[in-house]
Amino acid sequence: MILGHEFYNLPATEAAPLLCGKLIFHKTDSGEVLSGRITEVECYFGEEDSACHAHRGKTKRNAVLYHEGGVAYVYLCYGIHELLNVVTGDENHPEAVLIRGIEGAPGPGLTTKALRVTRAENGISLITSDTLWIEDDGYKPDIEYLPRVGIDYADKADRERLWRMKSHAHK
Repeated sequence: MILGHEFYNLPATEAAPLLCGKLIFHKTDSGEVLSGRITEVECYFGEEDSACHAHRGKTKRNAVLYHEGGVAYVYLCYGIHELLNVVTGDENHPEAVLIRGIEGAPGPGLTTKALRVTRAENGISLITSDTLWIEDDGYKPDIEYLPRVGIDYADKADRERLWRMKSHAHK
């Protein structure tokens, strides 16, 4: 079942662990459908979160974060990697979940490369698009909660939040 408005209207803090284990799909320009099971995510929650791109307010780069949940936020990181985020929550409260990994592609840059997601997908609807979407097939992995990584610039309290989630197959 393709995730709908009800899911994406959840705050990122609630949606993030629920995204672990979901299936993500990308239909490329050539018509090839690439997919993977989400294994790791990271939550970013509003201007109040010093690790969030919207911490200093709305800009041209982060404007998609201010949309109502259910769109993709894709940005260039370190001038090399295009990273995919799922915008969640209410319009005008910037929050999103970074897709950090899928099976076979452990890492956010490897994930977008494996799925061939680029900044061309920035702002695309994950609800109505036929090129990028997420499905729930009922799989429920075990979730491990960890501090986020790569945010040394953030306040100590924000660096220590357990807002990175990794899924593990049931034993």
